[in-house]
Amino acid sequence: MKALERNGVVIDETFAEAFPMKATRILITAHNMAWARHAAVSATGFATSVIACGCEAGIEREILPDESPDGRPGVSVLIFSMSGKELGKQLERRVGQCVLTCPTTAVFAGLPRGAPGSDVAALGRNLRFFGDGWQISKVIDGVRYWRVPVMDGEFVAQEDTPVVKAVGGGNLLLLAQGTDAALAAAEAAVAAMKRLPNVVMPFPGGVVRSGSKVGSRYANLNASTNDAFCPSLVGLVAHSELAGGTSAQEIGCVMEIVIDGLTEADVGAAMRVGMEAAIAIGPAGGLLRISAGNYGGKLGPFHFHLHKLLGAAGDAP
Repeated sequence: MKALERNGVVIDETFAEAFPMKATRILITAHNMAWARHAAVSATGFATSVIACGCEAGIEREILPDESPDGRPGVSVLIFSMSGKELGKQLERRVGQCVLTCPTTAVFAGLPRGAPGSDVAALGRNLRFFGDGWQISKVIDGVRYWRVPVMDGEFVAQEDTPVVKAVGGGNLLLLAQGTDAALAAAEAAVAAMKRLPNVVMPFPGGVVRSGSKVGSRYANLNASTNDAFCPSLVGLVAHSELAGGTSAQEIGCVMEIVIDGLTEADVGAAMRVGMEAAIAIGPAGGLLRISAGNYGGKLGPFHFHLHKLLGAAGDAP
């Protein structure tokens, strides 16, 4: 395997393998930013991986009053799932239990209506029944909104939200000398990615330490620990990606960042800026290599080659 070196960091000649998903954006507004964020944090909880959570979700950014649908501060949230049906189910549960319940909130669609290839999922259409017959609707510029009476006034929810094709599973593996170095590189990469639109990193803090491989020696598990990248298993597994370094190059910690985006270009852009931020830390900060996870191209049709991404940034090999 060929490698590229930037600022002393080795970038493996490999690719991240991603797969098609369905996604939507919702805008949660509230009396102030604190309550909008409370609702958004709750609504995006337990949404790290579709393997067990049903969806992957995260806060995209905060929105100012002059750019929100009702002139109040808010938070933009992206939600991804493997099908439109499952996405609709997750959306209804999360908005119903985490946004409707949160003081002063309202919820609106955050994607343009009628985009090519888009569908719709219910947003306020079913939640209106919580009003027990007292709910009313109003159509503004062809869009229906529901007003549901609650104890602090009204919960306003747009009728539905567009659902679009999206990309999930872009990823980076950051290989460092130790925990402090790996966390510093991962935090820098995530911070850079968060400055871009249309992407979220769904794991806690944007980072996952339990990278996985397909399959397991246990028949009831579809995925298990990525032993090739586990420092504690060097010398014990048949193939380790971490073996062979000198004491100065010994890898003691690996962190992964998973990226979901509305388009292939969005995921690629996030991976590129994430790599650039991590590379800037360099070996002086303990970062030694950058790699990515794939399954030989069998998992999904989107292949993000690390060398090509850096080349696209004008950093020729």
